[in-house]
Amino acid sequence: MRSDEVEDRSGAAAPDDGRSGDFSDQLEDWLSSDGTKTLGALGEVFGDKSFAVTILMLMFLPALPIPTAGISDLFTAIAIVVAAQLVLGRTTLWLPQRWKRRELGRAMLDRALPFIARRIRWFERFSRPRGTHLFASRNAMRLVGLVVIALALAAILAPPFSGLDTIPAMGAVVIALAVILEDVVVLAIGAALGSLGVALELTLGAAAVKLVQSIF
Repeated sequence: MRSDEVEDRSGAAAPDDGRSGDFSDQLEDWLSSDGTKTLGALGEVFGDKSFAVTILMLMFLPALPIPTAGISDLFTAIAIVVAAQLVLGRTTLWLPQRWKRRELGRAMLDRALPFIARRIRWFERFSRPRGTHLFASRNAMRLVGLVVIALALAAILAPPFSGLDTIPAMGAVVIALAVILEDVVVLAIGAALGSLGVALELTLGAAAVKLVQSIF
Protein backbone atom coordinates (compact mmCIF):
# COMPACT_ATOMS: atom_id res chain seq x y z
CA MET A 1 0.00 0.00 0.00
CA ARG A 2 1.33 3.42 -0.90
CA SER A 3 2.03 5.84 1.94
CA ASP A 4 -0.29 8.42 0.43
CA GLU A 5 -3.18 5.99 0.83
CA VAL A 6 -2.82 6.29 4.59
CA GLU A 7 -4.09 9.82 4.25
CA ASP A 8 -7.58 10.67 3.12
CA ARG A 9 -8.27 12.40 -0.17
CA SER A 10 -8.16 15.84 1.41
CA GLY A 11 -4.55 15.20 2.47
CA ALA A 12 -5.32 15.04 6.18
CA ALA A 13 -3.56 12.38 8.20
CA ALA A 14 -5.59 9.42 9.36
CA PRO A 15 -6.99 10.03 12.85
CA ASP A 16 -4.99 8.73 15.78
CA ASP A 17 -6.76 5.90 17.59
CA GLY A 18 -4.72 6.46 20.74
CA ARG A 19 -2.90 3.11 20.34
CA SER A 20 -0.12 4.02 17.92
CA GLY A 21 3.37 4.31 19.38
CA ASP A 22 4.56 3.52 22.88
CA PHE A 23 2.81 5.29 25.71
CA SER A 24 6.12 6.63 27.02
CA ASP A 25 6.71 8.33 23.66
CA GLN A 26 3.21 9.82 23.70
CA LEU A 27 3.81 11.09 27.22
CA GLU A 28 7.14 12.69 26.35
CA ASP A 29 5.62 14.27 23.24
CA TRP A 30 2.92 15.80 25.40
CA LEU A 31 5.45 17.05 27.94
CA SER A 32 7.58 18.66 25.23
CA SER A 33 4.62 20.27 23.48
CA ASP A 34 3.57 23.87 23.94
CA GLY A 35 0.79 24.84 26.30
CA THR A 36 0.01 24.56 29.99
CA LYS A 37 0.10 21.05 31.44
CA THR A 38 -3.07 20.53 33.46
CA LEU A 39 -5.15 17.60 34.69
CA GLY A 40 -7.85 18.51 32.19
CA ALA A 41 -5.40 18.29 29.32
CA LEU A 42 -4.66 14.66 30.20
CA GLY A 43 -8.21 13.59 29.40
CA GLU A 44 -8.18 15.50 26.13
CA VAL A 45 -4.88 14.05 24.93
CA PHE A 46 -5.18 10.42 25.99
CA GLY A 47 -8.86 9.85 25.27
CA ASP A 48 -10.28 6.50 26.41
CA LYS A 49 -7.18 5.92 28.55
CA SER A 50 -7.74 9.16 30.45
CA PHE A 51 -8.84 7.42 33.67
CA ALA A 52 -5.73 5.27 33.86
CA VAL A 53 -3.38 8.04 32.73
CA THR A 54 -4.79 10.49 35.28
CA ILE A 55 -4.52 7.94 38.11
CA LEU A 56 -0.96 7.11 37.05
CA MET A 57 0.06 10.77 37.09
CA LEU A 58 -1.66 11.51 40.39
CA MET A 59 -0.37 8.45 42.25
CA PHE A 60 3.20 8.58 41.00
CA LEU A 61 4.09 11.58 43.12
CA PRO A 62 3.23 9.87 46.46
CA ALA A 63 5.04 6.78 45.13
CA LEU A 64 8.31 8.71 44.98
CA PRO A 65 10.50 8.80 48.11
CA ILE A 66 10.79 12.57 48.01
CA PRO A 67 9.25 15.32 50.18
CA THR A 68 6.16 16.77 48.51
CA ALA A 69 5.02 19.37 51.08
CA GLY A 70 1.58 17.74 51.42
CA ILE A 71 0.66 17.98 47.74
CA SER A 72 0.80 14.19 47.42
CA ASP A 73 -2.25 13.85 49.71
CA LEU A 74 -4.16 16.25 47.47
CA PHE A 75 -3.22 14.29 44.37
CA THR A 76 -4.17 11.02 46.09
CA ALA A 77 -7.57 12.42 47.05
CA ILE A 78 -8.20 13.43 43.44
CA ALA A 79 -7.14 9.93 42.34
CA ILE A 80 -9.83 8.49 44.64
CA VAL A 81 -12.45 10.67 42.92
CA VAL A 82 -11.22 9.46 39.51
CA ALA A 83 -11.22 5.79 40.57
CA ALA A 84 -14.71 6.18 42.05
CA GLN A 85 -15.95 7.12 38.60
CA LEU A 86 -14.59 3.81 37.30
CA VAL A 87 -16.55 2.04 40.04
CA LEU A 88 -19.68 3.90 38.96
CA GLY A 89 -19.14 2.76 35.39
CA ARG A 90 -18.48 6.15 33.81
CA THR A 91 -16.86 6.06 30.38
CA THR A 92 -15.73 9.69 30.32
CA LEU A 93 -13.66 11.38 32.98
CA TRP A 94 -15.30 14.20 34.95
CA LEU A 95 -13.39 16.67 37.06
CA PRO A 96 -14.47 19.99 38.57
CA GLN A 97 -13.32 22.92 36.49
CA ARG A 98 -10.99 24.01 39.28
CA TRP A 99 -9.23 20.64 39.18
CA LYS A 100 -9.17 20.59 35.38
CA ARG A 101 -7.34 23.89 35.37
CA ARG A 102 -4.87 22.80 38.04
CA GLU A 103 -1.34 22.75 36.67
CA LEU A 104 0.81 19.74 37.46
CA GLY A 105 3.54 21.93 38.96
CA ARG A 106 7.26 22.25 38.35
CA ALA A 107 8.18 19.37 40.70
CA MET A 108 5.88 17.09 38.72
CA LEU A 109 7.02 18.28 35.30
CA ASP A 110 10.75 18.60 35.99
CA ARG A 111 11.36 15.63 38.28
CA ALA A 112 8.46 13.22 38.54
CA LEU A 113 7.28 12.94 34.93
CA PRO A 114 10.70 12.31 33.35
CA PHE A 115 11.23 9.64 36.00
CA ILE A 116 7.78 8.22 35.16
CA ALA A 117 8.62 8.06 31.45
CA ARG A 118 11.84 6.13 32.12
CA ARG A 119 10.07 3.58 34.33
CA ILE A 120 7.23 3.19 31.84
CA ARG A 121 9.74 2.56 29.07
CA TRP A 122 11.24 -0.27 31.16
CA PHE A 123 7.82 -1.90 31.48
CA GLU A 124 7.16 -1.45 27.77
CA ARG A 125 10.26 -3.50 26.93
CA PHE A 126 8.69 -6.60 28.49
CA SER A 127 4.99 -5.90 28.24
CA ARG A 128 2.63 -6.94 25.46
CA PRO A 129 -1.17 -7.05 25.19
CA ARG A 130 -2.39 -9.94 27.34
CA GLY A 131 -5.94 -10.56 28.52
CA THR A 132 -7.15 -7.54 26.59
CA HIS A 133 -10.80 -8.64 26.91
CA LEU A 134 -10.50 -7.98 30.65
CA PHE A 135 -9.78 -4.30 30.08
CA ALA A 136 -12.83 -3.98 27.84
CA SER A 137 -15.10 -5.25 30.62
CA ARG A 138 -16.87 -2.55 32.59
CA ASN A 139 -17.22 -4.86 35.61
CA ALA A 140 -13.48 -5.56 35.56
CA MET A 141 -12.80 -1.83 35.45
CA ARG A 142 -15.12 -1.36 38.42
CA LEU A 143 -12.98 -3.84 40.34
CA VAL A 144 -9.83 -2.01 39.25
CA GLY A 145 -11.36 1.21 40.55
CA LEU A 146 -12.08 -0.38 43.94
CA VAL A 147 -8.52 -1.66 44.23
CA VAL A 148 -7.10 1.76 43.35
CA ILE A 149 -9.33 3.41 45.96
CA ALA A 150 -8.13 0.94 48.61
CA LEU A 151 -4.48 1.57 47.75
CA ALA A 152 -4.98 5.33 47.66
CA LEU A 153 -6.62 5.26 51.09
CA ALA A 154 -3.73 3.17 52.39
CA ALA A 155 -1.31 5.80 51.07
CA ILE A 156 -3.22 8.65 52.71
CA LEU A 157 -3.57 6.83 56.05
CA ALA A 158 0.10 5.87 56.26
CA PRO A 159 1.91 7.54 59.20
CA PRO A 160 3.54 10.82 58.15
CA PHE A 161 7.23 10.66 57.19
CA SER A 162 7.19 6.85 57.51
CA GLY A 163 7.60 6.18 53.80
CA LEU A 164 4.89 3.52 54.04
CA ASP A 165 2.69 5.39 51.56
CA THR A 166 5.11 4.75 48.69
CA ILE A 167 4.46 1.02 48.16
CA PRO A 168 0.62 1.15 48.01
CA ALA A 169 0.91 4.20 45.75
CA MET A 170 3.35 2.39 43.47
CA GLY A 171 0.93 -0.53 43.30
CA ALA A 172 -1.77 1.86 42.07
CA VAL A 173 0.65 3.28 39.51
CA VAL A 174 1.50 -0.15 38.11
CA ILE A 175 -2.19 -1.09 37.97
CA ALA A 176 -2.94 2.10 36.02
CA LEU A 177 -0.05 1.32 33.68
CA ALA A 178 -1.44 -2.19 33.18
CA VAL A 179 -4.73 -0.67 31.99
CA ILE A 180 -2.85 1.59 29.58
CA LEU A 181 -0.74 -1.28 28.22
CA GLU A 182 -3.64 -3.76 28.42
CA ASP A 183 -1.43 -6.36 30.06
CA VAL A 184 -2.95 -8.62 32.71
CA VAL A 185 0.52 -9.72 33.90
CA VAL A 186 1.44 -6.13 34.75
CA LEU A 187 -1.95 -5.86 36.45
CA ALA A 188 -1.11 -8.83 38.66
CA ILE A 189 2.27 -7.28 39.51
CA GLY A 190 0.58 -4.04 40.54
CA ALA A 191 -1.99 -5.85 42.68
CA ALA A 192 0.74 -7.88 44.39
CA LEU A 193 2.86 -4.79 45.02
CA GLY A 194 -0.09 -2.88 46.43
CA SER A 195 -1.09 -5.80 48.66
CA LEU A 196 2.47 -6.00 49.98
CA GLY A 197 2.40 -2.30 50.81
CA VAL A 198 -0.91 -2.56 52.66
CA ALA A 199 0.26 -5.64 54.57
CA LEU A 200 3.49 -3.91 55.55
CA GLU A 201 1.59 -0.84 56.69
CA LEU A 202 -0.81 -2.91 58.81
CA THR A 203 1.98 -5.03 60.30
CA LEU A 204 4.19 -2.11 61.27
CA GLY A 205 1.17 -0.15 62.47
CA ALA A 206 0.11 -2.99 64.76
CA ALA A 207 3.68 -3.29 66.05
CA ALA A 208 3.77 0.43 66.79
CA VAL A 209 0.49 0.23 68.72
CA LYS A 210 1.78 -2.67 70.80
CA LEU A 211 4.98 -0.76 71.54
CA VAL A 212 3.04 2.27 72.74
CA GLN A 213 0.77 0.07 74.88
CA SER A 214 3.79 -1.63 76.47
CA ILE A 215 5.27 1.75 77.39
CA PHE A 216 2.12 3.13 78.97
